[in-house]
Amino acid sequence: MSRPRVRVPRKIKKGDTVTVKTLIAHKMETGVRRNKKTGKLIPRKIINSFEAKIDGKTVFKAALHPAVSSNPYISFAISPEKSGKIDFVWTEDGGKTFTKSAKFTVA
Repeated sequence: MSRPRVRVPRKIKKGDTVTVKTLIAHKMETGVRRNKKTGKLIPRKIINSFEAKIDGKTVFKAALHPAVSSNPYISFAISPEKSGKIDFVWTEDGGKTFTKSAKFTVA
């Protein structure tokens, strides 16, 4: 269910700022909705944090809350000075994590 997708330009011109785009397929269950058959509350299960790191250094971090829609889309800008790898981590209630990485070249 939770499939992360990322879009990072493979080649970045030195000094340029580029937009990184991320999307994760996730229901973002808020914990206030009831099961139609049983009437019981469906437990909360959301992506509560997102972090992006370039070569181990945090470049973007976000806290997500129940008001965020399902399949959260996050975009942000980076201006890397050298080639490297960007790692993405989405953390769900309960501590489960989803990861994705992408390499880029600065020329």
